Amino acid sequence: MYYIHVNKNTILKNKKRGETTPAVRYQKGKYGESIYCNRLKFVEGEIIYKPTGEPLLPCGARLVIQTEIEPIVLE
Repeated sequence: MYYIHVNKNTILKNKKRGETTPAVRYQKGKYGESIYCNRLKFVEGEIIYKPTGEPLLPCGARLVIQTEIEPIVLE
């Protein structure tokens, strides 16, 4: 399973500092290595939001896109 997540803190930091640090990341499994990018393509999947209880990922993410097919980094 692959998990796609957008880091809101990176987006806010980019806006404040005028930077372009990639804010989109995906990883294989909940503890896999993170791949960062600005643009990503995925064929199919589902959006999962869990507002209460344990976060979906160890980083604290509560909203993720979950897909079985590896995403393709475009940028």
